[in-house]
Amino acid sequence: MQVLINKVRVLDKQSDFNDKVVDITITDGTIVTITEQNKKSAKTAPSIVAEGKEVWKGNAGEELLVSNGWVDVFADYREPGLEHKETIATGLSAAAAGGFTDVLLLPNTQPAVSSKSVIQFVLGKAIGNVVSLHALGTVTANAEGKELAEMMDMYANGATAFTDGWKPIQNANLMLKALEYVKAFGGTVLQMPVDAPLAAGGLMNEGAVSTALGMPGIPLLAETLMLYRDIELLRYTNSKLHITGISSAVAVEMIRKAKKEKLNISCSVTPYHLALTEDMLNTYDSAYKVTPPLRSEADRLALIKGLEDGTIDCIATHHRPHEWDAKTKEFEYAADGMAVQEIAFNIVWDTLKDYLSIERITEVLAEAPRKLFGLKTDAIAKGGVASLTLFSATGKHTLTTASKKSAAMNNPFIGKALAGAVIGIFNNSKLNLNK
Repeated sequence: MQVLINKVRVLDKQSDFNDKVVDITITDGTIVTITEQNKKSAKTAPSIVAEGKEVWKGNAGEELLVSNGWVDVFADYREPGLEHKETIATGLSAAAAGGFTDVLLLPNTQPAVSSKSVIQFVLGKAIGNVVSLHALGTVTANAEGKELAEMMDMYANGATAFTDGWKPIQNANLMLKALEYVKAFGGTVLQMPVDAPLAAGGLMNEGAVSTALGMPGIPLLAETLMLYRDIELLRYTNSKLHITGISSAVAVEMIRKAKKEKLNISCSVTPYHLALTEDMLNTYDSAYKVTPPLRSEADRLALIKGLEDGTIDCIATHHRPHEWDAKTKEFEYAADGMAVQEIAFNIVWDTLKDYLSIERITEVLAEAPRKLFGLKTDAIAKGGVASLTLFSATGKHTLTTASKKSAAMNNPFIGKALAGAVIGIFNNSKLNLNK
């Protein structure tokens, strides 16, 4: 397959063409030519040509951007066992629409991804897809928090990293052993900072808003105490830890200090924690019930600052799909989570365009997660393997129920005009365009 991408600005610090407008020719998945354009030529409308046919054309003056393919480090597609919520096929379609060429898939399925057979099943379901799937294996057997899973065996059969996903490891001794175990093969443990006993019974962030609404609160301590414990265990083991879904100013500062100590710690934030606060729950809308919970405006601004100064490394969508009736019930009984993977970029850019540059957004979506999880990355240059996301920082995009790719119904951003647009992705020698 031959693809020509004309008049596109490169955002890739590895490339000699970074921040230059170029024409790119891709043949059978490899960049065979890349040519810088003069100023006069660069003013013409960008376009994409596949097999000699123009398949996309921008407007005059519109800027087409290209970066290395974006990576989602924490997403759940629910297969096997919970296909009524999402399948691997529908999930990967949502990822492609959202500009993600690579997805780290959570193991909270039935059965859980706790053995090489389930690893092989999951990876097999994605063969031939434009999106590359990377399986996360469980830390504990069946994600039950009782004993360690066979992580070495899973690693040998394709597991990228290890986590119990939506069930953070509560037993300190097991967490200690896990951090020590993965050192044998340079592995990474992912952990969501939630102390389950402290959070038990809570429905939202504990504070003035929960008090006014008469809702049981989840104390900030449920996040910070777990994070403190895991930082201490990391310091003791000198292993590698990724904290996903940090949601508070205190957590940002704790990770900032840990990084200054040169601990091997990284972290990610969700699009919705950047965009929303606990005030969204004034309507008692269960669409905004998530874990960790939405917090205050001060916390939200601290997360943005952490993303700006590099304390927060990357974006994790925490794509957690549910069917309609899992959310449409009394708040107490509604399921947690949002399924926002296919508009994650739009949420982030719409929220942060006045705070961060599009170059920084590209770093947290593409460059940082690839380095953290050892995903292969070629520079956007002649001879490089093309794994690319094509997008625009201008204009607006509105996701509708009719246009969405995910099977999930729990996306509160449906129908809202958000900044920016994902044009498509090129990966695994395939071109996928949003139309």
